[in-house]
Amino acid sequence: MAYIGEILPLMLQGAIISLKLFVLTLVLSLPLGLPICLGEQSRIAPIRWLCKTYVFIFRGTPLMLQLFFFYFFFPIQLGIRMAAFPTAILTFSVNYAAYFAEIYRGGFNSIDKGQYEAAYSLGFTHSRTLSKIVIPQMFRIVIPPISNEVITLIKDTALASTIALAEMMRVAQGMVNRDGTLVPYVLAAGIYLVFTFVMTIALGRAEVKYSQY
Repeated sequence: MAYIGEILPLMLQGAIISLKLFVLTLVLSLPLGLPICLGEQSRIAPIRWLCKTYVFIFRGTPLMLQLFFFYFFFPIQLGIRMAAFPTAILTFSVNYAAYFAEIYRGGFNSIDKGQYEAAYSLGFTHSRTLSKIVIPQMFRIVIPPISNEVITLIKDTALASTIALAEMMRVAQGMVNRDGTLVPYVLAAGIYLVFTFVMTIALGRAEVKYSQY
């Protein structure tokens, strides 16, 4: 217990960085996924194929490889040096936006086509049909799969340790190497489980709330 009390402050500092990475990724990737989804269904072929290519690349390559690419590409090829935290935010956001775009697309495809026709018969434009009728229903449908991705994101923040970001997993690994004990890993696992438990409760309540609609 004395050892846990000694390392806990440093672990919590790393946990705060992990939490910031998690929150900022959600704030950026959730809205970014929507225009990508709409672009995939665009009638303009270049936009449609550009968005499909984006989703194919970022869903088809490992997140760790994308972290290495952004962390080393900008300073080596463009002469722009980015710190580890902004690089992680950028990489996680563009990666998860691709997954959210596909979730949104599944939600759109589940909306009955008759609702589009009914809206058009009432004089709604396509954009107004999407914003007033389709998108609100789509969000209700996609809450469960988004919840799964959110839980996955909590665990994926540990991958940021590969670019030397001092998040919780990096801190735990340093303590294990220094002290020769697995206690920091066990403590990190407990903190991840707490994060996951809190988000599971919150997302479950959101799902219940929106299911009435």
